[in-house]
Amino acid sequence: MGKDSSDLFGPLDSKPASLRAVPVMVPLPAPTAYSYAVPEGMAVQPGSVVQVPLGPRQVIGVVWDEATADPVDPKKLRPLTLVFDCPPLSPDMRTFLDWVASYTLSPPGYVARMALRAPAALEPEPMVEGLRYCGVRPERVTPARQKVLELAEDGLAWTRSGLAHAAGVSLSVVDGLIAQGTFETVFLPPPPIVALPDPEYRPPALEVAQKEAADELFEAVEAGGFSVSLIDGVTGSGKTEVYFEAIAETLRKGKQVLILLPEIALTADFLERFQDRFGSKPGEWHSDLSSRMREKVWRQATTGEIRVVAGARSALFLPFDNLGLIIVDEEHDPAFKQEDRVFYNARDMAVVRARISDIPVVLASATPSVESQVNCLQGRYRRIHLPTRFAGAALPDLHLVDMRRHPPERGGFLSPVMLRGMKKTLERGEQSLLFLNRRGYAPLTLCRVCGHRFQCPQCSSWLVEHRFRGQIQCHQCGYSEPTPNACPECGTLDHLVACGPGVERIAEEVEKHFPDARTLVLSSDLGGVKRLRLEFEAVAKGEADIVIGTQLVAKGHNFPLMTLVGIIDADIGLSNGDPRAAERTFQLLSQVTGRAGRSGRKSHGLVQTFQPQHPVMQALVSGDAAAFYEREIAERERALLPPFGRLASIIVSADNRAEAETHARQLRQAAPVTDGISIMGPAEAPLALIRGRHRFRLLVHGRRGSDMQAFLRQMAINGPKERKTIQVQVDVDPQSFL
Repeated sequence: MGKDSSDLFGPLDSKPASLRAVPVMVPLPAPTAYSYAVPEGMAVQPGSVVQVPLGPRQVIGVVWDEATADPVDPKKLRPLTLVFDCPPLSPDMRTFLDWVASYTLSPPGYVARMALRAPAALEPEPMVEGLRYCGVRPERVTPARQKVLELAEDGLAWTRSGLAHAAGVSLSVVDGLIAQGTFETVFLPPPPIVALPDPEYRPPALEVAQKEAADELFEAVEAGGFSVSLIDGVTGSGKTEVYFEAIAETLRKGKQVLILLPEIALTADFLERFQDRFGSKPGEWHSDLSSRMREKVWRQATTGEIRVVAGARSALFLPFDNLGLIIVDEEHDPAFKQEDRVFYNARDMAVVRARISDIPVVLASATPSVESQVNCLQGRYRRIHLPTRFAGAALPDLHLVDMRRHPPERGGFLSPVMLRGMKKTLERGEQSLLFLNRRGYAPLTLCRVCGHRFQCPQCSSWLVEHRFRGQIQCHQCGYSEPTPNACPECGTLDHLVACGPGVERIAEEVEKHFPDARTLVLSSDLGGVKRLRLEFEAVAKGEADIVIGTQLVAKGHNFPLMTLVGIIDADIGLSNGDPRAAERTFQLLSQVTGRAGRSGRKSHGLVQTFQPQHPVMQALVSGDAAAFYEREIAERERALLPPFGRLASIIVSADNRAEAETHARQLRQAAPVTDGISIMGPAEAPLALIRGRHRFRLLVHGRRGSDMQAFLRQMAINGPKERKTIQVQVDVDPQSFL
């Protein structure tokens, strides 16, 4: 229900009786819209993007549906100050935003703000100055001028630089014609940032299995309406080419497409493949875009000028003009979960948006999530399976390296088995990839004399040494300091020791064994997106012999010369209390080893582990993914864990530990008694201190059909009043348990 804006801003001058009141969703953590008056002569409708006074500021808001507001006398209200010249948010979009707010228990204003993340794009782009031939011939016609005239004589308008480029002449030639009065100035609409994709540009030659899969997706798009299809195919099986055909059919129908990718800023290979198929790149949407480019993408998506957008999870909240298909690539990837302010899983919300808009959604992965697997088994999703690699390329032969039987030399981390494999690969002129999901040089630094460990002063985490930068850094809050020479506790010089490996330390070991090899480290902390894209291109061109990387290297890259993949510490993801630990480890290792042999060369994978009998390791080397998922699904069902049960995490944080614990206990006591829902805790979160704030966690568990949201709302109503010093974060369907 709408709030009376006079309650916020005090008595107001009376307004003409002809004014009407409308609810406006503003970017505040308030549970409802606020009511404002519509000045005489101003036309608005539900979905209109407006500017309104909020205290001393002017903010952007959205006119919401009339049914959400209490009747309020417009005379008491402050007026709207501006209606932006942009398309209104559609009823489907407003329904989607309401649904996300309700499901995630987030303030609807915060959710609505995610659809308006480019404020400067709310007004139309300025016209571009152009030229049109006006019939006046120049006094002297040179060959260069003749080229320009031949293009311009048809009467079409050109930009100055566009005309010069098309004619193959310098700008000075065009400027000379302008000075002669040959052209008149006209104003042109701004050009689209990407050309229209052509579904007939370069149709692929699909193999039989791919063609059958593409036909199934074609039927889903042709039939229209809501459906969910899961493309489940081994790495290199051509999943992308298959869903490209669904995109092509959607474009033929004149509709737009959204492609969600977990790491759009790093997937230059995907953008090039899209351009090869459709003749132009898609519009991009991710955090590394300049603000100006984000504004253009937002505006042109809302007007329909951009037909395809490939983006990170936030692209899900772009207000498309005529969305007809959503693709979620690597649907299992944890990067689709946002854990800041509004906690949501973009994969699940993509399905919701498709259902509300009554359009198909396609999920794709070589290692689908357990949730998607169960949805297929229960008939909610259509499964499309691609069992073999494209062009008959074989999957890599995988072998476990038992580190108890084949330990590395003292001070090292690479088994002799791994080193022999790398040596043979180098001799064949092929590439090796070493994977370790740990940034920096070492995860812990301590003093040999007194045992002092370098810990972040603001977090309960160790400082990670980054030797390339000469720093030790906290990966939780970003705190860093120069790498010390002496222990701050006992003052001893040159007795600090790095414990455990990161990718930088593995690179040091590789250079010791293979000094002549071209070694490259790929990690998100070693450069921006542009540098990483260049490095990925260099690997694809064969300009590196040995690549050492974090999980960045697992996400869909195609390295033709890569024939050996080595997993340095396969057990690293199994050593925590995350109920998804086995699933995540299996997915990550399968994706990494899938980088090998994609061009058809014989390839190998070596997996260093201290637990060779673990079900994850056995499933990985046997290639029996079905058996692994069957076992994992049975364990989830037995424990009533998602998707057979429901979870919600509540993190209470405060500057004072006792205050955080007290508030968490009071919140626990306020929990309603409900059949099928139980609550555990509070207990200190595994990361008990982040950025100087103490954290306690409550974990709520319910059966699948339980109303988790109603339980959590009642708990908040019954619980202690929130104070400025206390922060409560609710995460429905948590992916992280730190």
